[in-house]
Amino acid sequence: MASSLFRRKPIASALREHEPDVAHPHPEGHGTGLHKTLGVRDLTFFGIAAIIGAGSFSSMGTACASGGPGVVLLFIMCAVACGFTALCYAEFAARVPVSGSAYTYAYVSFGELFAWVIGWALLMEYSIGNIYVAFSWSGYFTNLLEAFHIHMPAWLTVNYTSAHASALAATAGEGMTAWNSAPMLGPLRIIFDLPAVLINALITALVYVGVKESRNASNIMVMVKLAIVALVIIVGATQIDIENWTPFLPNGFGGVMAGVSAVFFAYIGFDAVSTLAEESKDPQRDLPKSMVWSLVICTTLYILLALVLTGMVPFAQLGVSDPLAEVFQLRGVKWMLLIVSIAAVVAMTSVMLVFQLGQPRIWMSMSRDGLLPPRFGHLHRKYRTPAFSTIVTGLVVGIPIFFTDENFILDFTSIGTLFAFVLVCGGVLLLPRKEKTPGRFNMPYISAKFIVPSLVLLALALIVWLDPHHFHRLLGRTGFAPNIPMLVFYALCAVIAVNSFRKDWSLIPVLGLLSCCYLLTGMAVSNWMWFGIWLVVGLLCYFAYGYRKSKLAT
Repeated sequence: MASSLFRRKPIASALREHEPDVAHPHPEGHGTGLHKTLGVRDLTFFGIAAIIGAGSFSSMGTACASGGPGVVLLFIMCAVACGFTALCYAEFAARVPVSGSAYTYAYVSFGELFAWVIGWALLMEYSIGNIYVAFSWSGYFTNLLEAFHIHMPAWLTVNYTSAHASALAATAGEGMTAWNSAPMLGPLRIIFDLPAVLINALITALVYVGVKESRNASNIMVMVKLAIVALVIIVGATQIDIENWTPFLPNGFGGVMAGVSAVFFAYIGFDAVSTLAEESKDPQRDLPKSMVWSLVICTTLYILLALVLTGMVPFAQLGVSDPLAEVFQLRGVKWMLLIVSIAAVVAMTSVMLVFQLGQPRIWMSMSRDGLLPPRFGHLHRKYRTPAFSTIVTGLVVGIPIFFTDENFILDFTSIGTLFAFVLVCGGVLLLPRKEKTPGRFNMPYISAKFIVPSLVLLALALIVWLDPHHFHRLLGRTGFAPNIPMLVFYALCAVIAVNSFRKDWSLIPVLGLLSCCYLLTGMAVSNWMWFGIWLVVGLLCYFAYGYRKSKLAT
C-alpha cells in the first residue's frame, strides 16, 4: 500500500490526457476543450488582480500595527520567498502546462498522496481565502454606501460570530448594535453579512459564464485599481511625518514576524495564474512571464504602501480592517476616503474573481485523475467552463460567510498556501534536468553544492556572534518555552545543506524551499492545530474515495 500512495503521474501522460479532442468532443461536454483566450498581458493582469486586494486594503494594517515601519522587511522577505517559488511554478508550468496548479505539479514529482494533500490545502487558499476577501469587500462597500448616505441595518453588515463575540464582551460598536437590533426568528437572531453573500453570488455567476468574460472584467478592474493605488501612494507621500518611522523596529524582529500570516496572505494570489494553463494561448512561454511580472509589480507597490502607511500615522493606529481609509481619515484628507473605498471595492472584486476561477479548475484536474467524482470535471456544453465545480466553489465560499469571522480565516489560509509552496519548490528538485528549449521558460541552473552549505554555516556563525544566547532561548533554558518550529527549521537547514552537497541540487528551488520553511516558523500553534485538523479531514476523504477510484490504481 505504501508504494501505491506515492504513485506518480508521468509528465507525458498529464500532457496527453489534457489535450482537447477537437475532432471528437464529448456529447455531454466532459471533454477538456477549454477556450484558449489568454495572452501574457491577460495572465499578468490576472496575477495582479489576485495579489493586490485584501492584502493591501485590509490585512496590511494588521501587519503594520504589529511590526511598525520594519514590516517592509517582512514584505521583502515574503517577496523573495515568493520570487523563488514563482520561478519554481514557472518551471513546472513550462514542463506541465495544464490546469491544476501545485496539485498537478505535486502529482508528477512527489506522488498521489502529496498531490491530494496539496489539492486539499489549495482549497484553503482559493475558496476559504475568498471568505476573508468577501468580508473585507463588504466593509469597504458599506463605507462606500455611507458616503452616498445609504445606510444598511447593522445586522445585515456584520457576521454572526463577530456580533456574538461583541455581545459576550459587552463591547460597544457595530457588532453590539447588530446584536441588539437584529430581528428574531424564534430564539435565533438574524445576523449575516448581506454584501459579502451577494458579491460571492455575482462572482460565481460571472465565472460560470466563461473565462473570456472574466478576463475582460478583470483587466478593466486591474487598470482602475492600479491607477488609484498610484494616487494613494502619491498623495500619501505628501502626508508623511518621518518621525513616525522612529523607531524602525518598535516591537523588535519578533513583532515583524508576527505579521507573517497577514503579509503572506497579500502575496498568495500569484499562483492562481498557473490554474489557467489550459486557457492560455502559449502556456509554456506566457505563464512564467506573467507570474514573475505580476510579482515584481505588486511587491514594489506593497513596499511603497507600507512605507506610506507607517509614515502617515503612528503604527499602533493601523490595526484596523480598512487601514488605507483610516490613515486619510486621521490626516484629515477627507476627499481621499471615497477614492480609497472605490479602489478597495474594485480590487477585492478582482481578487474574488481570480480565486473563484482557480478553485474549480483544480477540482476539475483532480476529477480527471479519479480523485474526485466525475461530476467535478464536467464542462458546460455552451460556456466550456467547469460548471458543477464552479457552483460548488460558490457554496463553499458562501455558506461559511454566515457563521465564521475574518480573523480565523486569515490565519487558516496562509499556512496552507505556504505548505503548498514548500512542496512546489521541493518538487522541482525531484524533476530530471532538461535541455534548454528556445522560446520557453528555462530555470537557470546554479549549483547549490557549495553555496548552500556555506550560507548555512555563515548564518549560524553570525547568529552565535551577534546573539550568544539565541540557542539557549530556543531550547527553553532561559525561562521560556522551547521554540519547536525554529528548532525544526534549523534541523531542516542541516538536512538540505547536506543533500545540496551530495546531490548537487539547483540553487533557486533550494532557496525557495528554505525561505518558505522559515516563514512557516512564524505561524502560531493554533494555526498548526487547525491545519492539522484540516489535513486529517482531507486524508479521510482521500481514503474513502480517491485512493480506490484513482486512475493510477487501474
